[in-house]
Amino acid sequence: MSTIDVRADELAPSQPRTHDTAPLTPPSPAFDFDVAIVGLGYVGLPTALAYHASGSRVLALDVSPRRLRTIAARGADLIDTDRERLDTALRTPAAFRLTSDTAELSRAAAIIVCVPTPVDHQQVPDLAPLRAACATVVAAARPGQLVMLTSTTYVGCTHDLVEAPLRERGFEIGRDVFVTFSAERIDPGNIGFAQEVVPRVVGGATPQCEEEGARLLARYAARVHRVSSLATAEMTKLLENTFRAVNIALANEFADICGALDVPVTEVIEAASTKPYGFMAFYPGPGVGGHCIPCDPHYLLWQLKALHVDAGVITEAMTRIAARPRRVVDRIRDVLGRAGKGTLGARVLVVGVTYKPDVADLRESPALEIIDHLIDVGAEVQYVDTHAPHIHLDSGRERDSLPDPAAFHPDIVLVHTRHHDADLAWLDGDAVVVDGTYRSSDIAGRVLL
Repeated sequence: MSTIDVRADELAPSQPRTHDTAPLTPPSPAFDFDVAIVGLGYVGLPTALAYHASGSRVLALDVSPRRLRTIAARGADLIDTDRERLDTALRTPAAFRLTSDTAELSRAAAIIVCVPTPVDHQQVPDLAPLRAACATVVAAARPGQLVMLTSTTYVGCTHDLVEAPLRERGFEIGRDVFVTFSAERIDPGNIGFAQEVVPRVVGGATPQCEEEGARLLARYAARVHRVSSLATAEMTKLLENTFRAVNIALANEFADICGALDVPVTEVIEAASTKPYGFMAFYPGPGVGGHCIPCDPHYLLWQLKALHVDAGVITEAMTRIAARPRRVVDRIRDVLGRAGKGTLGARVLVVGVTYKPDVADLRESPALEIIDHLIDVGAEVQYVDTHAPHIHLDSGRERDSLPDPAAFHPDIVLVHTRHHDADLAWLDGDAVVVDGTYRSSDIAGRVLL
């Protein structure tokens, strides 16, 4: 395969980190790189940059030449601090190598797999990217290496896709090679929680694997929390995101209840948040997107279904989350009807289509499904989003962000995602505004979902 190299003239400064695990082991002279990152998406690239900033020699691998070109051109969607890190890293080829050549994985002391784990349109886990990545890593493995899975998946996946195949190759796990799991905890676009600050949970196939995994994470993480097994670490991540999914579904339900009772739901949530214990604020919205919450709980439900284990609360929560975009469409049709307008031919403008503010990520964004459904019922739909200049819908339809939304003269506006730099001064009061964020109180005359 071809590789992409980056020119450099200086090394990034090494920043000392505090941690609650064993002291760092020095870089192994048997390897050219301290760590290889497989997959350079919203998780892998920031992870690679964090290791580079800590002084590690990083092999950054992605099988997509297009993605590598985007990174090399400094066009990746990153928070400002990671942009600065990328700029430094791209000037240090001895310590940060971009490549698409999987054969180079044998040059790294540790390999971290950071590929996506999506679900299909029937919410069935799509393990193809992870299976392919793990098979590549297993084939390239050599004695002395550590393999760490960070992709969220089902309980037992690290054993099935990494540990067992390595054993079949003749490796003794915990002596020849080391197998660990430590799910990522990156929140794209959130500058309030730097990677170094968020604790990492790690489990190993053996106690020695756990020890080596903790040492690797301690190169940049301020705290490493060890658990007793791979399965415990895998289940921890599933609990984290299932917890969020269930509570978001509850918040959406409370929004509907409050709407029926004419009670301001955001005021209720803020009031409840004054309780210093036993409550955590979750806010309603037009749906759930991104690489975690709409997908991860389905890996658990998929596994439990095969075991005939009931998970009624989780199942209902995910059903409600999946139904939320259609609920938004129904609300828009209702609001149009109350204004004396039908959906057929109505001009609908969606403000913001990425799944969360201030990121360019469209994965699982409810806006895409909402737009498709609105078009299906006869509406003329356009959108505006400076973070997403072009979208491709599941139906095959495509749209470009409007350069002048006011010129569209919408009948109704859905505020789906409000970026901090979004200019809504063009809203002149003629169009009805449906606030899908529930928090755009500065928009006069808005109605809530």
